[in-house]
Amino acid sequence: MSDRAYPLNPQPDDDARFTRGLSIDVADVLVRHGYPELANGLDWVELQLALFRFLYGKGGAA
Repeated sequence: MSDRAYPLNPQPDDDARFTRGLSIDVADVLVRHGYPELANGLDWVELQLALFRFLYGKGGAA
């Protein structure tokens, strides 16, 4: 069994790939799979936090 690819290690201080555009793309994929559209700013914050935690682990904040 191979090592995991995520979370990324080491965690970059500033990853130019982690953008609002990434969150928008992920939200669009969720909608295409039948999930509801994000309704407000808190939905966006929670999505970005979930992506951040998946990509970089539990430490730090977006």
